[in-house]
Amino acid sequence: MRYPAGFSFVEILATVAILALMATAAVPYLELVVTRQKEAELRRDLRELREAIDAYKKATDEGRIPKLIDESGYPKQLEDLVNGVVDAKDLSKRKIYFLRRVPRDPMFPTADVPAVRTWGLRSYESPPDQPREGADVFDVYSMSEQKGLDGVPYNQW
Repeated sequence: MRYPAGFSFVEILATVAILALMATAAVPYLELVVTRQKEAELRRDLRELREAIDAYKKATDEGRIPKLIDESGYPKQLEDLVNGVVDAKDLSKRKIYFLRRVPRDPMFPTADVPAVRTWGLRSYESPPDQPREGADVFDVYSMSEQKGLDGVPYNQW
């Protein structure tokens, strides 16, 4: 007696059940991988922005960027890091650029907002535990209220 070639319905059903079980186990792992990637990007972007702000302040302290006596020497807005500032010590009046572009906060929920508006800004006069905008940009932070994998909210990184 000869059996027809192929799989029985029970064999196909068992295979689909095993694949569904494996997919169910893989989804939380994939979510964890995506979260880790976004957190790494957030760390990288915060470091890049903070280094650019510090470089701007250093250029001001060196006299390359003019400032008034009552100013802190930090940029007035994040766009100044990208748009550049005229170098006061350069006779040809070339600009100093600190960033090519302002990175987007990877934890910001929507993509229709310009990258500059995705960050929370802290002025030099505001305390670290209650950051608020002011006359300059002393620091940046994520505006996300979510907690990271380490349990610390992203807006406290």
